[in-house]
Amino acid sequence: MTENAWTRWPSREALAREGISRPRRMLARAVRTLVIALLLWGAYNQKHVGIWGAVAAMAGVLVTGGLAWAFFRTTYQHRLVPSLALMSALLGMAVAAEATGFRGPALVIWCGCGIAALERLPLAAAAPVTSVGLAAYSAFNNDVWLTTAASVAGMALAGYVLRLDAEARGHAQKLLAQERAARAAEAESAALAERARIAREIHDVLAHSLSAQLVHLEAARLLIENGADRERILERVVAARGMARDGLAETRQALSALRGELTPLEDFLSQLVIGAEGAEVTVTGERRPLPVEASQAVRRVAQEALTNVRKHAQGAKVHLRLAYSEHEVTLDVRDSGGRPGELTGAGGGYGLLGMRERAELLGGSLDARPDEEGFAVTLKVPV
Repeated sequence: MTENAWTRWPSREALAREGISRPRRMLARAVRTLVIALLLWGAYNQKHVGIWGAVAAMAGVLVTGGLAWAFFRTTYQHRLVPSLALMSALLGMAVAAEATGFRGPALVIWCGCGIAALERLPLAAAAPVTSVGLAAYSAFNNDVWLTTAASVAGMALAGYVLRLDAEARGHAQKLLAQERAARAAEAESAALAERARIAREIHDVLAHSLSAQLVHLEAARLLIENGADRERILERVVAARGMARDGLAETRQALSALRGELTPLEDFLSQLVIGAEGAEVTVTGERRPLPVEASQAVRRVAQEALTNVRKHAQGAKVHLRLAYSEHEVTLDVRDSGGRPGELTGAGGGYGLLGMRERAELLGGSLDARPDEEGFAVTLKVPV
């Protein structure tokens, strides 16, 4: 063994009771009960024991039990000096028992010390303690030498096996704790990812709806300031109300998407361009259901692109093309160019950034650039 193995304590998980099955706990209790019974039987099965001797023997058994309990606690805390002091006190109790004629309890204490030291102390400290305990047992045991040698070897082997078993149990407890921590971290990460997804959905819906409403309401304000006629002002207010109604519908749809309930993507795009003059939708490739995240990305990019057309290219013709391929879906939104809206600078300026982030989160890409006539937005998402 390496030096580290000789000086290393059994882990606290190995010395604790966690991970011990119910049958093994019952067996351990039975062994402790048997040891106490042997001590008491050995103490009182002596002809020379009188009343005061019996009282002294009972006190000795209680002191021995207290020392053993304290030894188990200090070894759990990995305190070497107190542990060795307590073990020395136990060996001293055995010597005192032998000196006063209580050989049976003395032999039990020596055997227990030898086994417990191997199980709970570093091997460098356990080896001499076990040697002393089992040597004392051998010296005062009345059995033939072969039987005594076999008993000593068996007890030494039992102590070492108990040590290996405890270390294996402690290692299993550590792995279990690590697995629980990993599962907790995974659950927390999943919860954060879900929160981020919900936040993106809410942001996209509100950004699209409120930005469009802002355009119409600000236009209505400018019309009022310029003294425009009532019909033109009312037209803007009605448009803002329509945007609010659409925003509410989109919010409901976003909630449905979060529950995994989505209308077909083609139907959504067709409804999206209703009321938009000069807008058309083309679908190519084999139509099929898309993952929720991919479907939502296409929907939000289409909404944001149309909002930008209303803000920056009023009167432009818009062509939305949805193309299915084997490994990806492509959305291409192109406008023919038009006049800037009354509030070209309205909004927070995060539309393209939000669309690009959504695409990159899915492993896709987004390209937004001027083309020959107007502006083009191309989204590619792997599916």
